[in-house]
Amino acid sequence: MKTYKYLFLLIGLSIISCSDLEEEPVGLLAPDGFFKNTTNIQTAVDGSLTHAINEKFWGRKLSIALMLRSDMVSLASNETRRVEMNEFTTLGSNGMISEFWPKTYEGIAAANQAIAGAEDVDVADEIKNPITAQAYFSRAFYYFHLVRLFGDVPYIDAPITDVDAATSLSRTPKAEVYANIIADLEYAKTWLPNTQASRATPSKAAASSYLALVYLTMENWQKAYDEAKEVIDNAGTYDLALDSNFQNLFNAEVIDGSKEPIFALDYNNVEAPDNAYDQIAPMAGIRGDDRNLGGGWSVAVPTLEVYTTWDAGDYRRAVSMDDEASINGTIVPYTQFDISGHQFAKNNPYVGKYARYPGAFARANARATSHNYSMIRYAEVLLIAAEAAVELGDNASALTYINKVRERARMGGATKTGADTEYTFAPSATPADLTGTVTVADVLEERRLEFAFEGIRWYDIARRKMGGAPYNVFDASGLEGAKPDFSADDYLLPLPEDELERNPNLTQNPGY
Repeated sequence: MKTYKYLFLLIGLSIISCSDLEEEPVGLLAPDGFFKNTTNIQTAVDGSLTHAINEKFWGRKLSIALMLRSDMVSLASNETRRVEMNEFTTLGSNGMISEFWPKTYEGIAAANQAIAGAEDVDVADEIKNPITAQAYFSRAFYYFHLVRLFGDVPYIDAPITDVDAATSLSRTPKAEVYANIIADLEYAKTWLPNTQASRATPSKAAASSYLALVYLTMENWQKAYDEAKEVIDNAGTYDLALDSNFQNLFNAEVIDGSKEPIFALDYNNVEAPDNAYDQIAPMAGIRGDDRNLGGGWSVAVPTLEVYTTWDAGDYRRAVSMDDEASINGTIVPYTQFDISGHQFAKNNPYVGKYARYPGAFARANARATSHNYSMIRYAEVLLIAAEAAVELGDNASALTYINKVRERARMGGATKTGADTEYTFAPSATPADLTGTVTVADVLEERRLEFAFEGIRWYDIARRKMGGAPYNVFDASGLEGAKPDFSADDYLLPLPEDELERNPNLTQNPGY
C-alpha cells in the first residue's frame, strides 16, 4: 500500500510565497518545529490560498466545469470529461472532478496546518489571530465549494498523519459541514481587519459577505439579509463600491484600483510549476482570433440564444460577449466565426470577459494572465440582500438593492470588440429600474446577467433547483435547448471513483 495515493494522508505542506505567487515548495514541513512566528503562519496561509489559482481549481478545471453545467455555456469539444459535464452524464471517473477534488483538499490541508501551527506561536492574540483568521476563511472558502458540489463530504479540520485515520474517513452530513463553515467565517469576521492591501487577502468584509452567501444558500433569509446589510451599511468602512465601469472588473490593467471586488483570486503575473496559472480566456476564446497570439480554443461557447435574448442596450452584454473578431486578418461578425476552418468553431458570440484585457503578462492565447477573478464582489452582496428581502416580504429593500445593480449597468463605458477596436458605449436607458413587486425570478435573472460566465450561475441553478418547474432551464425552451439526461440527482456531482475504491467508508451520491 503506497501512502502517497491516499488523498487524506496530507502530512506535509508545500510552503509557497503568495507575495509573488511563485509555487516553489521550499520544504514539506509538519507543524512541529516550523511555526515559530507570525511570518510562518502567513506563509502557510498563503500556501493554502495559492492552491485556488492552480489550473486544477480556478485556473481551468473547476471554473470551466461550472460554466458547462450552467444554462449559458455549451460545449465545442469532444473531450469525454467535458461532454459529461455539459450533458449531465458525469461519471465518478470524470477527469475534471479527479483534478479539482484533491486540489481543494490540498488547500484545506494547508489551512489546517496554519491553524494548528499557530498554536505553537507564542504571541498575543491581537497579533496572531488576524493572520490565523485568514486560514479559517480559506478553509471555509474551500469547503463551501465542496458542500455545494457534492453535498456530504469528509470534513477534516486538523492535519492528518495517521494512515489508518486517513483511509477510514466517512462523509460528514452537509448540515454539519455548513455549521463548520459558518463557525470558521464567524471567527474570520471577528479577527480580520476591515480592509487589506490586496483583495486577494481575506478581510472582515469578505468573511461577512461569504456568511451572507452561505446563509442565502441555506435559505436562512433573515441571516442572509442581515449579513449583506451589514456589508452594505459599512461599505465606506470596508472601502467597497460598485465600479462605475463594468468592464473594469475584467481588465487586468486596472482591476487593482477597483473597489468592487471583495475577495479575489489574483493571478499576479504568475507562470509557475504545476500549472499555477489560468486558462479561462483561451478555453472560452474565439478559435482563430488574431488576438493574444492565436486566439482561443473554442471549448466553452455560449449558445446564440444567450446573446439574442439579452437586451442589446444593456452594456453588460457588450462586456460579457464578443460578437466580432479578426480571424486571419479579416474582421468578421459572429455569423462568420467558422472561417477559421476548425471543426469546433461556432458561429455564435463568444465569452468576452477574459480575453480583452488580460494584462501585459499574458502568454499565448491569454494564458498566465494578470487577471484578478472576483470570487465575490459588491454587486453580489446587493443582490443577496435583494433576494433575501423578497423572501422576507420587504419589497422596498428588494427594489432598492436590485436597482442599484441595474443602474450601474446603464452607465456605459469603454470596451473592445474581438477586432481589438475600442468602442465607447454611452449611458443607456437599459435596463430600466424595476417597479412594483420584485420576485425571486427577477433577482435570479439579474444575477444571471450580472455574473454571466463567472462560475456563479450553476450554484444558483442548484440551490434553487432551477432544472425543474417553474424555471425549467434545461427544457427545450431553455437557453441551451433540452438537456434530456438531466435529473434531480445532477444537482450534486459524483464523488471521485478512485476515492471510493481506496476508502470503503465513503459512499456515492444517488444516481451515480
